[in-house]
Amino acid sequence: MKVLTNIILMGVALALLPGIAAADGEITVGERSFTSLSEAVSYASDGDTVLVDGGEHTDTPLLIENQIALVGRNNPVIDAQHQGEVIRVKANNVLIEGFTVKGAESSHVRDNAAIRFDRATDGIVRNNILDDNFFGIYLARSHRTQVLDNELTAYGDREATSANGIHAWNTNDILIRGNTIKGHRDGIYLEYVKDSEIIRNEAEGNIRYGLHFMFSNDCVYNGNTFRRNGAGTAVMYSENVDMHYNLFLDNWGSASYGMLLKEMRDSRITNNRFVRNTAAIRIDGSSRMEVEHNVFRENGWAIRILANSPDNHFTKNDFIENAFDVATNSRRAYSTFDGNYWSHYSGYDLDGDGYGDVPYRPVRLFSLIVEQNSTALILLRSIFIDLLDVAERVVPILTPETLIDENPLMKEVNR
Repeated sequence: MKVLTNIILMGVALALLPGIAAADGEITVGERSFTSLSEAVSYASDGDTVLVDGGEHTDTPLLIENQIALVGRNNPVIDAQHQGEVIRVKANNVLIEGFTVKGAESSHVRDNAAIRFDRATDGIVRNNILDDNFFGIYLARSHRTQVLDNELTAYGDREATSANGIHAWNTNDILIRGNTIKGHRDGIYLEYVKDSEIIRNEAEGNIRYGLHFMFSNDCVYNGNTFRRNGAGTAVMYSENVDMHYNLFLDNWGSASYGMLLKEMRDSRITNNRFVRNTAAIRIDGSSRMEVEHNVFRENGWAIRILANSPDNHFTKNDFIENAFDVATNSRRAYSTFDGNYWSHYSGYDLDGDGYGDVPYRPVRLFSLIVEQNSTALILLRSIFIDLLDVAERVVPILTPETLIDENPLMKEVNR
């Protein structure tokens, strides 16, 4: 395997590397000298490694059309200077590792990206810093790609002039793991993606969603953190999705939530933590969802579930000090709550079996008032509202009679 090295502004003796001779600030491989990164990449053939040691490189866009490894040492910078895209990959089995990639141009007509894989399978993007780009990493019809341990930061303040950190379209069997994404429109965006994993990523301070995916079946997201985004996640028009061990934290706003479930089916939400979100989970047109062993703590609404969402099952969840545990727009219950812990429950357990002897009604009358008139929230801590809720629980008139937890737990179950 040849090693092709660009050493512009390098100042390091690399003559000890096999097959490389240094002369006048250039690296010579046989009869060939390389004065630019793009020249070395163009010359490289399948199986070669292009090794870049430091320096700043502006000969973009960089087009990779052979199966090579592009490896940076000492943080070399590839900068498009906000003129078009930075790196485009059109070959399979390409590795990009160890670079700062910056300056992909914002555009209303072109999806300019720092690193774009275009019909290129089995690629790896690993341990890079992507700074001040329109799109960060863009995967288009590029199956079995891995996006690992990258740091992506953008600085947009409006959706119209920003793009997504990691964007995947019509791409299957991908792995997105260990990335940090800040300041983009959506931290991670998936559309028509199947059989993929989104694991241990951190999405913080993104303008719209930390994670947004649509028409993407049979996917897993596990161990991610979604903090202080416009909204945590939007999971839409998909089925057989597993959402485990994620943290949804401080996603606040007038129309914000930790997780939106829109037209979802046959999916599982387990062992997640929802802390201080406007609404932890909003469920709209979704059915047969299993929501188990989650913690809902100090949210505005823990669950907002619409009447068009039947056959969902909530069990072994902890509802702790939320302003509203459950809100709905119907007097009928189309989903079931059974065996959850409710910190507002004031019942008793005379037989000591760990379950309350009196069912719990999680829908407050005041939540129905707020649904119709949001300005009523100013009365949230009023003693009059507390008395109104107590009266409704004793003699239900307006709240759903059948939306009850027959077996409320006396202790938290997910410590």
